[in-house]
Amino acid sequence: MTPAARYAAAIDILDRIQTGEVAERALTNWARGHRFAGSKDRAAIRDHVFDVLRCKASAALAGGGAQGRALVAGLLRLQGTDPATVFTGEGFAPDPLSDEERAALSKPLPDDIAQLDWPDWLRDQLAADLGSDFDDISEAMRARAPVFLRVNLAKADRAEAIAVLAKDGIEAFPHPLAETALELGEGARRIQQAEAYTDGLVELQDAASQAAIASVPIAAGQRVLDYCAGGGGKALALAAACPEAQIAAHDIDAGRMRDLPVRAKRAGTKVAMRAPGDPGTGYDLVVVDAPCSGSGTWRRTPDAKWRLSAARLAELVTLQSEILDVARDLVAPGGRLVYMTCSLLSVENGAQIADFVTRHGCELVSQRQFAPLSGGDGFFVAQLQL
Repeated sequence: MTPAARYAAAIDILDRIQTGEVAERALTNWARGHRFAGSKDRAAIRDHVFDVLRCKASAALAGGGAQGRALVAGLLRLQGTDPATVFTGEGFAPDPLSDEERAALSKPLPDDIAQLDWPDWLRDQLAADLGSDFDDISEAMRARAPVFLRVNLAKADRAEAIAVLAKDGIEAFPHPLAETALELGEGARRIQQAEAYTDGLVELQDAASQAAIASVPIAAGQRVLDYCAGGGGKALALAAACPEAQIAAHDIDAGRMRDLPVRAKRAGTKVAMRAPGDPGTGYDLVVVDAPCSGSGTWRRTPDAKWRLSAARLAELVTLQSEILDVARDLVAPGGRLVYMTCSLLSVENGAQIADFVTRHGCELVSQRQFAPLSGGDGFFVAQLQL
């Protein structure tokens, strides 16, 4: 496919998303109906679609509309590319721009356009929560997120992992957020076929998430539970950090943990699987990576920010409180409860923890909010002594 034809495909997919189809499903369905598109074509089209979704509101303003053509034209304008060079009508390129479209593309744009790329109903709340960093974070969230790896200390150190990745043509650089963190450069798309990945030397994990886990005190012999384990990334990181601890993983949906035994075997670590609704009790440490808005990860899942509603956020805040109450009862007296989210919102983070401390009278040992300005995702971690 030509570069212009890839933009035409992105327009088609964006129109599907505008009808309510989830981005990943729209991309998959398009690929099934266009099997001539190679892997490089699909990757480029995906990039175009997600670039638009990160900047959907500003792209709509720049392009003069909310449909695929206007969004792609608006994105090109925001990126400093003349849309007319793509909208040529030649071959499989998008049709040439109409006079009306050209007029829309010539209208001036506001200086604070990055602020548009938050949901309207959430913008004021984010501005209050992020304070003086609001403008910079708004701009950062419009760009693609870096690809990070966690070095599995049970098998390698950073230097060894970097050397093995280099053999497969993958650039990796130490990242300051965590001692285990690597940021990928050239070749990042090939990571899941790389020797370092298949042999368990590295796992995909955001740098801020790694830093949060690294801050958790864990000792040999301790009983540790990853309560909302999902795919088990936190449990694997804890097991690698302290192989002598007894790590267990639990999730209310067992299907989310289906790959965890394979990942643990690949990593050379031990993680016990707990059945849904039967997490056990008496743990020295319980980690709760709670369901949340995901606002700190919207660079990676930009369609999610446009689908979140005020009602859904309220439901999540209530659910987080309920999960914390349940998790508290799983901790042994004198043990520690660690609460995490991939959110930028105080209502899910500091305010949630303040409410918990008020209700239960426990000690808040520490809390930290990571912002995308430090390189990783938006992430929050709080440690409570019970």
